[in-house]
Parts: sequence; structure tokens; C-alpha cells
Amino acid sequence: MNANDRSLGMNRHITRRDFIDGVSVAVAGALLVPGRALAFDQEFAPEQAPDYYPPARTGMRGSHDGSYEVAHKLRDNRQWDLSGSVNTGETYDLVVVGGGLSGLAAGHFFLKNVGRSARVLILDNHDDFGGHAKRNEFRYGRRLLALNGGTLNIESPLRYNAPARQLLHDVGIDLDRYLSVNAKNHELYRSLGLGLGYFFDKETWGTDRLVTGASAPTGPGAGFTAEFLAKTPLSHQAQQDLLKLYDSRQPDYLPGLSSAEKKARLARISYADFLLHVAKVNEQVLWFFQTVPQGLFCVGIEATPALFCWEMGYPGFAAMNLEATPDGVLADLPGGHHGRQKAEGGGGEIHFPDGNATIARLLVRWLIPAAVPGKSMEDVGPARINYALLDRPGQPARIRLNSTVVNVRHDGNSASAKEVVVSYVRGGKTYQVRGRACVMACWNTVIPYLAPDLPAKQKEALAFAVKAPIVYTSVAIRNWTSFQKLGVSRVSTPTMYHMRVALAEAVSLGDLEHPQTPEEPIVLHLVRTPCSPGKPRKEQHRLGRLELLSTPFETFERQIRDQLARILGPGGFDPARDIVAITVNRWPHGYAYTYNSLYDPMEWVFTSTNARPCVVARQPFGLITIANSDAAASPHTDAAFLEAHRAVGEVLERRAMPLLTQPAAG
Repeated sequence: MNANDRSLGMNRHITRRDFIDGVSVAVAGALLVPGRALAFDQEFAPEQAPDYYPPARTGMRGSHDGSYEVAHKLRDNRQWDLSGSVNTGETYDLVVVGGGLSGLAAGHFFLKNVGRSARVLILDNHDDFGGHAKRNEFRYGRRLLALNGGTLNIESPLRYNAPARQLLHDVGIDLDRYLSVNAKNHELYRSLGLGLGYFFDKETWGTDRLVTGASAPTGPGAGFTAEFLAKTPLSHQAQQDLLKLYDSRQPDYLPGLSSAEKKARLARISYADFLLHVAKVNEQVLWFFQTVPQGLFCVGIEATPALFCWEMGYPGFAAMNLEATPDGVLADLPGGHHGRQKAEGGGGEIHFPDGNATIARLLVRWLIPAAVPGKSMEDVGPARINYALLDRPGQPARIRLNSTVVNVRHDGNSASAKEVVVSYVRGGKTYQVRGRACVMACWNTVIPYLAPDLPAKQKEALAFAVKAPIVYTSVAIRNWTSFQKLGVSRVSTPTMYHMRVALAEAVSLGDLEHPQTPEEPIVLHLVRTPCSPGKPRKEQHRLGRLELLSTPFETFERQIRDQLARILGPGGFDPARDIVAITVNRWPHGYAYTYNSLYDPMEWVFTSTNARPCVVARQPFGLITIANSDAAASPHTDAAFLEAHRAVGEVLERRAMPLLTQPAAG
């Protein structure tokens, strides 16, 4: 190890566990408590071990090792050898493939409609439930810390569709009470004088420089002052051009065109092209905006339509007299679209300490009350899930983790079959269960491999979208005095490995309390979107996916330590001393694909036409229905809930058989 690595702390101990099939070696080798294994006597039952608790695992998480290898083998071989499958003897009223928010919601909607005499099995390939709504949990001293490992927040709850609003109510979420309790927290960083900073890296600008006192680049109150820009390494011309973009007296950059004609033009050019070739700003100006849309679309401004950027409050459009987009366009598409959910009247963004993992945990409590201690929204914050109780015989809902589905077929003709047979791999063995219906709440792109009997046109539509890769990194640190000394709570780093470094949002949930003083430990939130600017959007997503799957944790760790040392070092931060733990949540298949007018037909982008691939893809096939955010072409949580509600409705409409009256076998 060289001297630089030692100075960064690469030789310091942080928890790095070894995993096999997504389960720690120590847990996989643990002896099972007699009588606690599943009824069909599986040898592989890691969830039964006393120390099984995935939220506390550090290192490489998200799509962790062991969660995707079986699926990749299925992809490469095009089919799975089912000849040696073990029949578990289980039959369920509903089998759900995928334990993310949409899959959990499907179980909720089904049991709510038919009653708890029904039997539901939810299968998931990961070692934890929630899909992208995962929780990262850390303990330092007596402090419990948590942060989202994926899905961040409830965006614009006032715009939520009715089924999604009802689901939040059903699981015990009271947003008004939550906001009221956290009113003081929301002002915490501002009360300490902490704001937004920009870090200009030496690789791009010739020197490392943190410039503080910035405003957000987009949205209400956005803009930069001449005093702020004078402290940056931007050229004088770039500074003047950037100021002009925010000036209400700027020219109309598309004179002589009607509002509709301007919008049509803006829909077909990228924001980068608009800035460079229409507004004609200095190229250095683009640095401030390049990564801003990556949080929504996982591509930069060169692959984001200028019209989307106008909708989201980017500068340059003040004098163009663009008419407001009417209701029924963009915002009212399932799950909202293009950031328009954040518009006035949407109710803002609501973030639990662990993001929407709180919703997942409350859904699991609703499905399996014994597994999640407590009764209220607040007490789920510090609750420790008992994973051994997720998959027990006799209960209405069962969640079976570490189980990768490899085949779903009708037992007979799809038009007349009474059951589906679902095959899954767990602990190296293939098992089969039966269901009166099946909801596919997994990614669209894997469904054609799992259900090869689907119509060719539907399989083509399912394969259309390419999910967007993204990384959320959580870094637990001993204290945040360096942020206080530098006067920042969030630092934008557009041309570094992670594009953003921020203190965890200041919110509490019950006894899961946010630290109130900089001397206390905290978790940092870092974001990376592996983009390849200049290439088509789908190709960028595919290349980003390959990058994430081929990048070892050591590379992430070194980049994290170096980036934090360079940004925070002048404030006294020492990565070798101050980093407690690192969790890298890589999502090679991250956000659902949203339609983009640079690459897709305009009617797909702005209307709910049935010709959209997501609509063709989600059609029911016999006893199989489809529920996921891909089905709405929207990454938003309310879209996932809406599609689950639709899919369960299709199941209930189709089913003509009575519910199982006895507990499912197994």
C-alpha cells in the first residue's frame, strides 16, 4: 500500500464482509434453530440466523453480489433447466415476483380486497425486502444512524393518485404530523450558517477550490451573484454569460415563434444545445448544469430536452413568454413526469431518515405484523425487523428472500389454466410453488426470460426500456465539524467521481433522531451517475451498468476517501480518522426509463397514448399480470403503487375460483 492510500485510510478497518449468494459467510454457516426452517426442509435458510440483519451490512450493497448471478445465467442461457426442481407442495392465492415497493403494495392491495383468509407469497432475489427502497443502518457509540440506500422521498404527495394516497394512510403514515415534528429540523443547517458550495477540481480547473455561499442553480430563487462568481475560476466572459441567464432582461432566444412553436423546438434540442447554440453562452457555463438533471434522468444536459429543463426551472427562458403547461400534460401522467411533480401545489418533497425504506417497513408490518415491532409510524424508525418471521407457514403473507425466480408458466393453456407454476432458485436449488395468480413486480426487461410464453409483441415492448444506473453512497463519519467550519451542508462536484456530497437530510422519526450538533456522528449522502456524455441515452445507461458491475468496492472506497479529503480537508476532515463505515448502493438497473423527446415519439412523452411501450408491455396474460414502475414509465413511488393497484385489479377481475380456505401447504 502506497503512502497516499495510507493517508486516505485505505489500511484502516471498516466492516467489509464476504458474501456468498448475498448472505454473509458467517450467517450461511450458522446452525439453524430446530423447527424454525421452512416446512419443505430447505437446507438454505439464512434468515433464521439470530444475526441476520441486512440493513446493517456495509460494503457493496444495492444490487449486491449474490442477487443477480442467477438472473444473468438465465439471460445468457435463455432458459433454466427445471428438470430437477423441488416441488414445495405450496399453493397460494397470489404469488408476487419481486419484493420492492410495487410487489409489497400488490400484496397489500390483494389482501385488503379479499381478506386475510387468503395466502400470498412474495419472492425476491435480494437479501432484504424493499427493492430500491433499501435502508442503510449504522451504529457509532450509542447513536443509531440511518439513510436511504435507494428511493429517496415522497414527491408531491398532494399530486399522488388515489390508490397511493390510500396506501400511505393504510400503513399508518401521517405526513402532516411528520412535517410538524420536523419543522425545527428543517431549519437546522440554515441556523448553523450552512449552505451550498461548489467544488472546482484541479483535473478540470487546474486547482482545487471550494467556493461557498451559492444558491441553487435551478428552481425558485435560483441564481448566482457577481460576488460569488468572482471567487470561481470561471473566465470573465463565462461569469457574465451566467449572470445574463438569470437576468429577467435577457433576450427572447427564439423570437418570432409562437409559444407552441417554441415548445416544439425546445422539445427537440438538448439543454446543452440550447445554451451553446441558441443562448450562445460560454462553454464553461455548462459545468454548473451538466449534472443537475442526472438526479432525475441519470443523463446530463446533453441528453435532456431543453423543454424539460424549462419545466424544471432552469434559467434562460424568462423572456420567451412560454405558456404554462396545462393540467393533464406531464404532471398527470402516472407518477408525474420530468420533475413537474415538484411544481407549486404538489406538497413538496418529504424525506424519511431512511427514505422510502420507511414505507417498505410499514408495508411489511401491515402484511406481517409480528415481524416489525411497534404500532405507529414513529416507532418503525428505530425498529429492528425480525427477518426470521417473514416466511412462516400459516400467515396470510409470506416474504421469501434470497430467492431468484427463473420461470413462470401456466399449468395448461393460458386462457383456461387455473394455476401458474413459479420456479425459483434459492441456495443453489430450484424450487416450485403454485399460485392461483401471479403478479410480476420485477423489472420489465427480465419478464420475457421468466415468462417465455408471452406474445412476441408484448415481449418486444417489455424489452424496450433500459433502466438507468445510479449509485447512492452512504458514509458514516465521527462528526461534521468540518462542514461547520467550511459553512456548507451540501457540495456540488460536477466533474468528480461522485457529483454531490451532502449531510443527511435533517429529519427524525421517533427515537431515530437526527444529530443536532456538529460534534455528533452523521451519515453523508454521495451520488454518482455513470454517464457517457455524447452517446445516445440508452447506450449511456448500458455502459453505466457495465461500469457499476465491474467496479470493485476498493475503487469506490479510494475515490470516496480522496474526494472527501480534498473537499473537507481545509475544514479539518481526515478520512483515515473520521470515516466510520462506507456503504455503496449500486443500482445497475436503477430508475425506470422515462420517455424523452430527443429519442422517443412526442406523443409518448406528452400523452397517455396506448401506443406507448409501457402500456403494451403491462397487458395481462392469462393469470399473469404486471406491476412495477416500468409499467408507468416513471421512477416515482406513487407510480409503482398505482401499477400494483391496477395489476391486482386485473387479478381480481380474472379470478373465478374461490380463495383457499385452509393455510397454504408449507
